[in-house]
Amino acid sequence: MNLPSAKFGTAFLAVAFALTLTAASASYAQLMQPPGGPSNMQNLQASQDQISVLQDVETHSPIDPKQTDAYKKFFEVAPQDTDKKIKLGTAFLGHYPKSPYTEAVEVGLTNAYLAKQDFTDFFSSANRALALNPNEVDVLTTVGWVIPHVYDPKAANAAQQLDEAERYEKRAIDLLDKMKKSDGVSDADFARSKNQSLQQAHSALGLIYFRRGDYTDSASELQQSTNAAANPDQTDLFVLGADLHNLNRHADAAKVFAQCSQIAGALQDNCKKNADQEQQLSAAR
Repeated sequence: MNLPSAKFGTAFLAVAFALTLTAASASYAQLMQPPGGPSNMQNLQASQDQISVLQDVETHSPIDPKQTDAYKKFFEVAPQDTDKKIKLGTAFLGHYPKSPYTEAVEVGLTNAYLAKQDFTDFFSSANRALALNPNEVDVLTTVGWVIPHVYDPKAANAAQQLDEAERYEKRAIDLLDKMKKSDGVSDADFARSKNQSLQQAHSALGLIYFRRGDYTDSASELQQSTNAAANPDQTDLFVLGADLHNLNRHADAAKVFAQCSQIAGALQDNCKKNADQEQQLSAAR
């Protein structure tokens, strides 16, 4: 998939996104692959679940021991064991629909459904979590990130979907900027979780703006996402290279595609070809 002489269109990434989605069913909800890599994302999910538990315990004390035990069983399931996570989570909600742990369970289920690429249940669980708490940063960030990845430009509500995703990410960034550390969470864990969530929010905004053909704002957001990452996301780098190509910044695009080509994944070969072509375009100017 070499760079076309014309601008990258939003349809250009359809195959790339599909490949990324297929490659991720084994990790997170990673796609899918939220910025940070599979192991980092699993650690982040566990950290976020732990923060939710602590907040619930602090706010609602004492809690029925049976509910606490049932929640602990749900919480202790490894993120990659999605079937067990979903089974315990749905059972918990059936037994304790009014539990103070309900929001945390819905957050965990949202992540589990995404890992399985069950988008129907993913969006349903996410909507229930946001109905309980419209400021649930984890869900806002995740949903806002998923929408531009599974986006269908032919859908009747395509523009509204991108608008919703943008609102979610901007609200998440505002909440993250104001967030204070919960008791029992280390400074390092809090900073790591917060920074990864911000990175994911900027990644999402970059893809949203790319989908709209706003290459300047897309590049700005993706530069924030990739510059802050120890291991930048390959798809983010690929789209950033496309942005820079469309902005006629061919030397910069060549560097980004070269960086993308060093990452193993579905886009590695395309990135190498595009890096070479961008170098030629830059030299010809």
